[in-house]
Parts: sequence; structure tokens; C-alpha cells
Amino acid sequence: MIFKNGIYDKLKWFCLVGFPAIITFFGVLGSTLEWDFTQMVITIAVAFNTMLGTMLGISNIRYNRLENNEYGEEIEEEE
Repeated sequence: MIFKNGIYDKLKWFCLVGFPAIITFFGVLGSTLEWDFTQMVITIAVAFNTMLGTMLGISNIRYNRLENNEYGEEIEEEE
């Protein structure tokens, strides 16, 4: 899947800045107020952020391969 530029830029900002800040804030708040399941929620949120970042990275690699192949040459797949 290749994301459009606007969607890619927003998701990239969310993965690199927004969501980690929210996760950190929730972790500090949950630990301070001794909320149940704080660690479990943080673990799931970090796993989700990692998955989304991986999807963005794959999209970026595919986009760059297509961009560098502007003359229609066949691209060899890496194994």
C-alpha cells in the first residue's frame, strides 16, 4: 500500500511526535494516579505505534522504488 503525500505526512507526524507524547503522558498520569492496567495499555499502544511506523516505512520504500523507476524498468525484488 502506498499512501498519498498528505496522508503519509500526517501519519508520520502522528507516529513520530503525537502518539509517543500521548503514550508518555498517559503512562505518567496512570502511574501517578495508580490506575489499574496502565502498563498493559501502554504496551498495547506502543505495539500499535510500532505497527503503524512499520507500515509507513514499507509505504516509503515502495514509493521510492516507483519514483526511481520512472522509465518503466523492471525492479528486482529483494528476498
